Amino acid sequence: MTPIETEVARLEALIGQEVGVSDWITVDQAMIDEFAKTTMDEQWIHVDPERAAKETPFGGSIAHGFLTLSLASRFSYECFSMADGQVMGINYGFNKLRFLNPVKAGARVRGRFVINSVKQRNATDLLRESGLTIEIEGEKTPALIADWLGLAVFAPPA
Repeated sequence: MTPIETEVARLEALIGQEVGVSDWITVDQAMIDEFAKTTMDEQWIHVDPERAAKETPFGGSIAHGFLTLSLASRFSYECFSMADGQVMGINYGFNKLRFLNPVKAGARVRGRFVINSVKQRNATDLLRESGLTIEIEGEKTPALIADWLGLAVFAPPA
């Protein structure tokens, strides 16, 4: 079997199973402020903790949904490694993405991954769909859920 065929078989055996849980990371106000500057989304609910405490039901500022989503890359590095023969991984998009609960400044979040599906597209490309849940420590409802597509690219067969 080629390295890509070996990886397809390995992942197919894991469909429906949780394959990784990342470490917790704190989403503090400094991280939120930097993200706001980078994305030019400086809405007051993110960058003005005093006003957000007074005028929102959140008790303070909240992280951007896209900030929370952007942490998925970090979480995936903790939960997935490159397969033998894989030369790179590419973010391929999402089949589903829902923001369910805002992340308050100072909260800790982590990622949970389940293998949903895997498909060999050609001799070098493997498409994996992972169910991603980003949890908020101490909260029943997660920050987000997503069906995330990743393309694993393998070296061409010799």
